[in-house]
Amino acid sequence: MEKLFKEVNSLDKRCYEKFDLTEEILMEQAGSGIVRYIKDNFSKGSSVTVVTGGGNNGADGVVIARQLHIDYDVKLYISTSFKHQIGKRQLKRAISIGVKVTNQIESSDILIDSLFGTGLSRKLEDKDSKLIESMNSISAFKIAVDIPSGIDVNGNLSCAVFKADKTFTMGALKLSLFSDSVKDYTGEIEVVDLGVAREIYEIDTDYYKLTESDLELPYRKLQNSHKGSYGHTAILSGEREGASIISALSALNFGSGLVSIVSKERKEIPFELMQDRTIPKNTKVIVAGMGLGNTGLDFFKEIALNSRVPLVVDADIFHSTLIGDILETRSDEVVLTPHPREFQSMLSILFKMDLSTKEIASTRVELLEMFSNRYPNSVILLKGANRVIAHRGKIYIDPLGSPNLAKGGSGDVLAGMIGSLIAQGYSPLQATISGTVAHSIASQNFSGNSYTLTPKKLIEELGKL
Repeated sequence: MEKLFKEVNSLDKRCYEKFDLTEEILMEQAGSGIVRYIKDNFSKGSSVTVVTGGGNNGADGVVIARQLHIDYDVKLYISTSFKHQIGKRQLKRAISIGVKVTNQIESSDILIDSLFGTGLSRKLEDKDSKLIESMNSISAFKIAVDIPSGIDVNGNLSCAVFKADKTFTMGALKLSLFSDSVKDYTGEIEVVDLGVAREIYEIDTDYYKLTESDLELPYRKLQNSHKGSYGHTAILSGEREGASIISALSALNFGSGLVSIVSKERKEIPFELMQDRTIPKNTKVIVAGMGLGNTGLDFFKEIALNSRVPLVVDADIFHSTLIGDILETRSDEVVLTPHPREFQSMLSILFKMDLSTKEIASTRVELLEMFSNRYPNSVILLKGANRVIAHRGKIYIDPLGSPNLAKGGSGDVLAGMIGSLIAQGYSPLQATISGTVAHSIASQNFSGNSYTLTPKKLIEELGKL
C-alpha cells in the first residue's frame, strides 16, 4: 500500500526546515520528473503547449517549458499574471532563453495543464471554465501537473475539469486524487520525487491507497489438511435467495472448505452447497443481509445479535434498526459492506443524519472517520468507483476496480469473498483488504466486453488470480 495525504504543504515545509531544501529546488525537481517522462515517450521536435495559472502550480509549468526548450517546440500560454516572486523569476528565466509566449491555445502533441494544482478552494470564474473547456477540446496527449485543474482540495469537481491522460502529482499521493468523481479525469497517476525519495519526504499518515501487492490469496500450503481446515462459511438466505446463492458460490470458489445456505425453508440451491435451518456448529463466519427481506430479518435477528462468530453484513440489514443493535452488541467482529444508499440509511439510523448520496460522496472520508471513531473495532467498506475501508481511524482506498462491476450481484460476490477469507483465518481487516483487491483485479482481468461481466463470470475469474 502507498501513503495518502490530505495536504502536502506541511511536507514541503519539512523539506525546507529539516533537509535545507528550498522551494526552487522542489520546483525544479517537480518539472524535471515530467520532463523525463516526455523525453522518454515523445520524440524530439514534438509540439508542447503549457497552460499556466498565477500560482506555484503555474510556475511548475514554466519550469517544464524551460527544461523542454530547444529539444521540443514549446509554447507558454499564461492565463494570469504570477502572484509571487518565484513565479515571476521562473518566467523571466524561461523568456530569457527564448521560450515563446502565446496568446492562443492550438492543437499540439502534448498539452500540459498547470493552472491551479491541489490548492483550488474557490469557485471557478467563467474565463477559467471556458479556458479548461477549450483545453479539453484540443487534440493532444494531456498531462496534469499535480492534479487536473477544476478539482478542489477535497476531490470535488468544479463546473469545468481538465481531462488528463496522465497526472503527475508532486512528492506524494493526495486524497483528492481518489474521490469517485475525479476518476474519469486523472488518467494514470504517477508521483514525482521532489529532491528526496518518497520514503524521506513522506511522514506517518492515517490514509493509504491499496495496490495489487496488498492481495494475499488463500493458497493451500498444508498437505495434511481437509475441508474443515479451510473454514465453514454460513450464508443467511431470506426472501430473495439469488443474492445469497451468489455469495455462497463466491465463498466456495475463494477457498472456504464448507459453505452452507441457512434458510427458514428448504430451497433449490446448487449441488455443491450445503443447506441447513440453523447455523452449523463448526461455522467460522456468518455472511448476512443479501436478499433477506423483512421475513429474513425477523427470522435471523437473534442469530445476528447473539452468535459468537464474526459477521459480514451487507444489503437489507443496513435499512433496519437491527444494524444499530448489532454494532452496540458485537462491533468487534463485524465487517460492513454498504453501497452509498445503504450507507445513507445507516447514517440516518445510527447518527440521525439526513444526507443525500451526493453529500455522502463529497464527504465520504470524513463520514467514515466519524463512523470509525464511534465503532473503532468494526471494519466498514463503502462501495463506489473507488472502495473506501475504515478501521480504527485509518482509511484504505482501493482504486483498482473496473466499471464492469456496475452490475447487480457484484457486491454479493464481494461479501462472500470477505466471509470466505475470515473463515480461513484472516482477520476482518485483512479479509476486507484482500477481498476488495481480489474483487477489483478479477474485474480487470475479465476479457469480455465491459458490459457483459456477470456475478457468475466474476466468480470464475477468482480461480484465475
